[in-house]
Amino acid sequence: MLESQLPVLIVLLVMGTVAKVATVRTGGEPGALSRLGPAVLVPDRLQAPALLTCAAGEVMLAAGLLLTTNQLFRWGTVIFFALSTYVLLELRRRRPDVGCGCFGEVSSAPVGRRSIGRTVVLTGMALMSVWAPVPGWMVFAHPSTLMLAGVAVLAVLSPEIEETINRIRFRAPCEQRPGPPESQTLSRLRASSAWRAHRDELTSAEPYDSWRELCWRFFAFRNRAEDDVVFAVYLSGRRPAVRMAVVSTTSMPEYTPVSAQH
Repeated sequence: MLESQLPVLIVLLVMGTVAKVATVRTGGEPGALSRLGPAVLVPDRLQAPALLTCAAGEVMLAAGLLLTTNQLFRWGTVIFFALSTYVLLELRRRRPDVGCGCFGEVSSAPVGRRSIGRTVVLTGMALMSVWAPVPGWMVFAHPSTLMLAGVAVLAVLSPEIEETINRIRFRAPCEQRPGPPESQTLSRLRASSAWRAHRDELTSAEPYDSWRELCWRFFAFRNRAEDDVVFAVYLSGRRPAVRMAVVSTTSMPEYTPVSAQH
């Protein structure tokens, strides 16, 4: 059924719109907009307009999918999610510390494979819906098994669900919550692909320094070239992101973003 995923696309586009507008209106936590894509890609004065522009585009696409079978809205949705995938890949490469902003401030966790995988799946759903013979409103009354399967896949690929649960439990954003014990965070680091890729270069398995900044804990090591190797572990989520930087006294820092794996 080509139209089976239309309700999913419409609901997610509307949720994205509402969340972005709410984030701009409330202002979020101090500096929140500077940690969200696409706002992070533009100057400070344009961050709120960038989020609102994205929200306006989402609500227009949602309305078109809901009310019409116009190919402009169908292909526009495909292009929107395809571009979103590209932007997330760029954010992961250039600014591995920021979130996607897909659902406003709740999407503040660093961009990982799940967020990217979700936009890829949404692009596929949108492409499948291009040739649907009916508008979205006609599909809401008759949900199919295929639609429910799509919802389940997106739920697995949405780190925002975990963040929302944590906010309800702790009633505070990640950077204001007590973090896990340092030993637990160090264990998460040692279970990551970033650690496995670089541990043989280190002179010691124990960090010579560690500290916390916002929602990250940093561990500093030395390698055989006497450079500092700094790992950063995100303090929220079941599979937290891990980032690594080699800081040399003879060159500029070299950043190598790597998602954590268990």
